[in-house]
Amino acid sequence: MLDHDKGVNLGVAPVTYGQGERPPRGDYASAREDYTCEQNWSAYTAQDHDLYRRLYERQAAQLDGLACNEFIEAVRHLGAPERIPRFDELSETLYQKTRWEVVAVPGLIPEEAFFGLLAKRKFPVTGWLRKPEEFDYIVEPDVFHDLFGHVPLLFNPIFADYMQAYGAGGLKASRLDACELLARLYWYTVEFGLINTPNGIRAYGAGILSSAGELRYSVRSQEPSRVGFDLQRIMRTRYKIDSYQATYFVIESFDELFEATSPDFTPIYKAVRQQPEIEAGAVVSSERLYIAA
Repeated sequence: MLDHDKGVNLGVAPVTYGQGERPPRGDYASAREDYTCEQNWSAYTAQDHDLYRRLYERQAAQLDGLACNEFIEAVRHLGAPERIPRFDELSETLYQKTRWEVVAVPGLIPEEAFFGLLAKRKFPVTGWLRKPEEFDYIVEPDVFHDLFGHVPLLFNPIFADYMQAYGAGGLKASRLDACELLARLYWYTVEFGLINTPNGIRAYGAGILSSAGELRYSVRSQEPSRVGFDLQRIMRTRYKIDSYQATYFVIESFDELFEATSPDFTPIYKAVRQQPEIEAGAVVSSERLYIAA
C-alpha cells in the first residue's frame, strides 16, 4: 500500500464494470495517494445527521426476517443512530474484534487502491452522505451504504477474513488482467449476496441491506433468479449497477464463502475466459435455484 504522507493522488478515475449511466462523484482532490482522506466529521450538518438517523431507523426496522442473524447481531456495533459515527472511534471497537479499521475515501476508488486497503484490513468508507431526494435509492455508495451495509459483518471473524483474502486476491488479479471477473465475485457476494438459513433465505450483501426496497425484493419477490453459489458461474455473469438485481447467488454458510477464496484463481480465470459471458437474469439449465418464501 502507498505511503499516506507522499502527497495527493493524480485523480485516477475508478473503474466500474457494471452497466449504468451515471459517472462517479466525490472530491478526489482531497485524497492521498492511496485514496484515503480525512473524514471531516465536523462538516456534517444537523440535517446530515438527521438523514442518517432516518435511513438507519428505516433499515433497522425491517431487518428481522430479511437479514441474516450475523448481521442483525453485529449492527449494534455502529452505535446510536442519532449521528454519523466517527470513523476513528468505530475503528477502535472494530480493531479489538477482528483487527480491521475503517478509513475514509472520497467515493469509488481505483481497484489497486481498493484491493490494497482490504489486504491491510482497512475498509474504505465514503465520506459524503446522499441528498434527501435520494433517500429511497442511490446508485453510488455513500457513507450510510458503506457503514450500515458493509461494516457490521466485519465484526464477524469468518467474513472479516474473507474480505482480507479478497483484497489479496484482487492484487493478484490485477497482475493477471482478471479484475473484471473478481469484481463480479464481489458484486454477487459482498454487495448482493444471499445466504440460506434454517429459517429461509436471508440477505448478507451490503447493497441489499442498505436498500429498503431491494431488501424485501431480494428475499421475498418471485421475480429474480436465486442461484446456488458457483464461483465460475458468478465470474461469468454480468450485472447492473442502477436497478434491482435480476440474479442473486445463495451461499449455504460464510465458511463456504471463505473457502471459495482458498484456491489459486489463476486456472479458474483461464477456465472462465474460455466460456461465454452470461447476461444478468439469465437462467442456466440444471443449476440449483432457490424459491422465495
